[in-house]
Amino acid sequence: MKQAIVARTDIGMGEGKLAAQVAHASLSAYEKADDRARKQWKGGGQKKVVLKASDERTLYELSEIADRKGLPNAVIRDAGHTQLEPGTVTALAVGPADEAAVDRVTGELSLL
Repeated sequence: MKQAIVARTDIGMGEGKLAAQVAHASLSAYEKADDRARKQWKGGGQKKVVLKASDERTLYELSEIADRKGLPNAVIRDAGHTQLEPGTVTALAVGPADEAAVDRVTGELSLL
């Protein structure tokens, strides 16, 4: 079991902002997973990777692929209270799900 969080690198988020957006994405996708997937992932140490995407379009394309494969996923839009404009798309999480299934969606991306 694995979760992949994909963060945009083109919007100049500071380290703290990036960390918060990754956390939002992870929790949001976790909440969309079924009970079996959540229990397996939690019991297995909550494996996750953080990857980079160069633009908003990439996040939406990956989300659509995850949807077609039936994988839990969440696109995160910032509230705009600090560094970014309201509604800015910042991150996507895919999973928790079978590691191979997550890799089929995000396996081409580089680690952040």
